[in-house]
Amino acid sequence: MRVHSDSQGLRLNNVLDQGGISVGRWFRGKLKKMKRPSNPQDGSSSLTDGPQSAVDEDSPVANQTFEQLLEEQCLYKASLLLIDRENELFGKITEEEVLQHHAEEIEKLSTERRALEKQIQHTLQQSLSLTLEEVADEAAVLALTMALTSAVKAIYKEEEQDLLRKPVRSQTPSNWKKLHDSILHSLVEARMDNPLVAPAGLAEQSSIQLDIQCMGRQLKEDLLLVVNVLKSCYPEEANICQFYAKLYHQNLSAKLNKIVDFVLDDKDCAFILRWVNEYYPGILKKPELASEIDSAALGKLLPTDLLDYLEKQYLETQQNELSTYMNRVLEEEIKTWTRREQPPREDGCYTSPLAYDIIQLISGMVTAAEKVTGSQQKAQCITFQLTDLLQRFKAFQEEIIKQNKFNSNAYIKAHLGCVEQFRDIFQRKGHLFPNDVQEDCLAVLTNIKQSAYTFLLSSVHANLKPHYRKLGTSDWLGNKTLFETFLSSMENELQDLEGLPQSCHQGVISEFHQQVTQEYVKRLLRREIKLRDREHQQKAFITVTDNAETLHKLFKKMGSQEDWLKEILTNIAEMLKLQHIPALQMQIVSLGHAYPDLSERHVSALLKLKTNLSKEDRHKIKATLSDTRKEAYEGVKFQPFFSKIVLK
Repeated sequence: MRVHSDSQGLRLNNVLDQGGISVGRWFRGKLKKMKRPSNPQDGSSSLTDGPQSAVDEDSPVANQTFEQLLEEQCLYKASLLLIDRENELFGKITEEEVLQHHAEEIEKLSTERRALEKQIQHTLQQSLSLTLEEVADEAAVLALTMALTSAVKAIYKEEEQDLLRKPVRSQTPSNWKKLHDSILHSLVEARMDNPLVAPAGLAEQSSIQLDIQCMGRQLKEDLLLVVNVLKSCYPEEANICQFYAKLYHQNLSAKLNKIVDFVLDDKDCAFILRWVNEYYPGILKKPELASEIDSAALGKLLPTDLLDYLEKQYLETQQNELSTYMNRVLEEEIKTWTRREQPPREDGCYTSPLAYDIIQLISGMVTAAEKVTGSQQKAQCITFQLTDLLQRFKAFQEEIIKQNKFNSNAYIKAHLGCVEQFRDIFQRKGHLFPNDVQEDCLAVLTNIKQSAYTFLLSSVHANLKPHYRKLGTSDWLGNKTLFETFLSSMENELQDLEGLPQSCHQGVISEFHQQVTQEYVKRLLRREIKLRDREHQQKAFITVTDNAETLHKLFKKMGSQEDWLKEILTNIAEMLKLQHIPALQMQIVSLGHAYPDLSERHVSALLKLKTNLSKEDRHKIKATLSDTRKEAYEGVKFQPFFSKIVLK
């Protein structure tokens, strides 16, 4: 491997590798300073004006011998000189006469053309020879670009001359363009066989990774040199940047194909995939290269079958590793609970590292897999095991609830925080998961959350049961302090919910708000109170309306945002007040439209509270609900409420 000879070389490598001032901009800065000495006779311009003006090659060659032109690297002029002599030799007399009487001149012409060809070969072989020191030397850069420009012009001139030689049997075409392409092919091959040494600090890489890294750096530096320096030596139609890119692409592709033939360990497999899908395309996307090289025309570095083979090995490994890590995190959580330890607290709230650790693993590994494979869809597949893990997490929570140890309450609160963290990652970073994994996992998380709510609130409801029994009774209707006592007891019971993560507190309170409202309606529909006349019904209207407002204020203060629950109670209160059948029909239709899970059984129980309604009136009102609901609510989304109230 070649090494830059001093600290300047290392500085260039650092510039290239660390994204500082690009070598291209540095080269262009140097070239702008390199104005050729003015020549009042030929008006020659700067080197950067392009191949046709870089050297005044079309001026007369009188008084200069072939040897002088060759020594001065004026290869195009030397070519013109030989072409003029050739045309003069074969232009005036027949081919037979030339062969018969001018053999010595023909031999001399052939010898000189071979000498010119040899010099052109040498010049082409030096195309990529500029070191940092020589680039810093304006004279060295000028000498190379002038010589290469002259050689290129000579090659293209010979291509024209070859067309004229075809009719002459004794004249063999030069085919210098084929020679040019062959030399550049060999030049690229030699440089990729002996690339620049990798910078220090990569000792942890395998020999395969180091080889690829070195070849990649060589490719990048050489293509930048081609784009920013050598391009100016060629005519535009040569498309020399694309030609060089194709040579390097084919060479690197061949070498990678050979490497992949060996059995690769997982790290080398991942490295090659990332090189093919990220690093190499990244080099070609550099602005200086992207404007000159059509990377899409180059294609992939590896064929599809080899890429599929490597991706399969890589993704299976990543999936197994992710599954192992996730299981390890869950097992640690189970051990902590089994040891009867309390979960940690942050700001007074119980927490668990389970969700955070797993989410970090998934996010990091899927993001890395997407870069390695170049495909988001393929990267997502490593998360398939997450559904199984959450099922195990759900089973773990069921065991916590079943055993109901002294620390179970704290763990359920901590795990509610985990549920919220998992749900959040599905909402914010859904691109990490396949759709079916998201759907399955969200369903499992909903079950975990509901079982946690039931566990945490069951003891609260049990302690409030004596107060629930008094709702919808004569005592409740006639004694305002009874409901106030119920509210006070409820506030005290909710102290048991302290320690919930902040993100979960609102959810639990909102759930409790809905359950209390459902219990309130359920007790009311048991018909333990008879509202025989307008006066009793008006009193019930006032009581339910006041209760709805008081409940709403209390739960809003505790964090609930379920304002719609107040509307249910006020709508029921309105029904208790109304006396006319049409008005009751309209109210029932309105309530049924807002809550399609309102059943005829619920309506019947509600109407039976108004004992002054006849059976015929009740039937007429219920029929109105049935008639308007047959097709009106199909496919309508709504918040279920009455379906959770089971009447005996």
